Amino acid sequence: MQSPTGAATILRVLRVCLHVGFAVLLLVAIVRLLTGVGTAGAPSAVAVVAGLGLSALLALVYLAGTILEKRHAGETSRFNPTPFARWWLGAVMLLWLLLLLVSGDFAWVAFPLFFLQLHLLPRRLALPAIAASTALLVGALWFHSRGSADGGLQLAMVLGPVFGAAFAVVTGLAYRALFLEAENQRIVADDLRRTRAELARTQHDAGTLAERERLAREIHDTLAQGFSSIVLMGRSAEKALESGDTETAKERLRIVQDTASANLAEARSFVRGLRSPDLEQSGLVDTLRRLCEKTETEAAARGTALRCRFELVGTPVELPNTYQTTLLRAAQASLANVWAHAHARAAVVTLSFLGAEVTLDVFDDGIGFESSTAAGTARGDGSGVGLMSLRERLAALDGSLEIESAPGEGTVVAMRVPLPAGEGAV
Repeated sequence: MQSPTGAATILRVLRVCLHVGFAVLLLVAIVRLLTGVGTAGAPSAVAVVAGLGLSALLALVYLAGTILEKRHAGETSRFNPTPFARWWLGAVMLLWLLLLLVSGDFAWVAFPLFFLQLHLLPRRLALPAIAASTALLVGALWFHSRGSADGGLQLAMVLGPVFGAAFAVVTGLAYRALFLEAENQRIVADDLRRTRAELARTQHDAGTLAERERLAREIHDTLAQGFSSIVLMGRSAEKALESGDTETAKERLRIVQDTASANLAEARSFVRGLRSPDLEQSGLVDTLRRLCEKTETEAAARGTALRCRFELVGTPVELPNTYQTTLLRAAQASLANVWAHAHARAAVVTLSFLGAEVTLDVFDDGIGFESSTAAGTARGDGSGVGLMSLRERLAALDGSLEIESAPGEGTVVAMRVPLPAGEGAV
């Protein structure tokens, strides 16, 4: 539930005081009308009955208007009385004028009516209306005092209504200023709530998209490569069984089992947002060395004579988990491209620690390609996301990716990542 502002609280208090003041002044006039029956100069019985009927009708009309306004303010779907506000004010003023003809005691009900005129009418109409009401009020007081001993027009009959009207105008203008301020605050608060809701929705959508991209990168660099290896090893084992070479088939099935186990561990780790299981067992250097050995073993199992070697340049430093995972995924994706597309006989993975940056270069002597075509965009079949994923990973660490290749001359994938401040040799 929204807490009301200071201006809104003041407006509510003023509105309640206005309604209470109207009710009290009307009740006092009715009491004076009834207590004056039978005294000298008292109104006739017909006038009293007319006064009571008009008073009751005025109270009902006034109460109906305020209740309808209150309900609409609390729930905007309810009937909106605003288009009929001036007609309602006209009815209230007409009933008041008729009561003035009955008794001068109803003259003081004019003061809360002045506030209604200021609130419901534009200023260019409200001020003349108040002036006319004041003149009628003075005239009514003079009319009902004619039979008294000092029945002439007295100064108090003029000053009282005039000062009352002036006070009502000043207070009404202040009330309108507060009303406009409260309305502006309400509009600003509504805009703020709407903006916050839109911002929360945008942040949620951005978070969802970022998580999807993370999962896509992890799946491509781990599970997709592992499943591809499992498919190829399965086909190789099938051929070995058909030819009766059970030892080779057993070796291929062992590789399938190891790859599936590694994929399961990878899936569990990136769902939990943790580092690669390979990095949990050892550091980045040893993990890359084992990756090269695994790549060479799997290539041999597929019947490909690929020699894969790891080289270390410089003194290793302890890197944050994010850096180690990014470099490992980069090596996995690059070597997957080597055995899948390059038809290479040799590949070299070089990890270099060069002062303020760490570099990872993957070279192969394969068929190469036009490097200008390596845009890193996904294709319709879901492939082709490797370079795009790699660029996104490196960009998150302010790193860079360069590819050097030409048909028949092999390929070099060079990655550079600036080291975090304060990292030292270990």
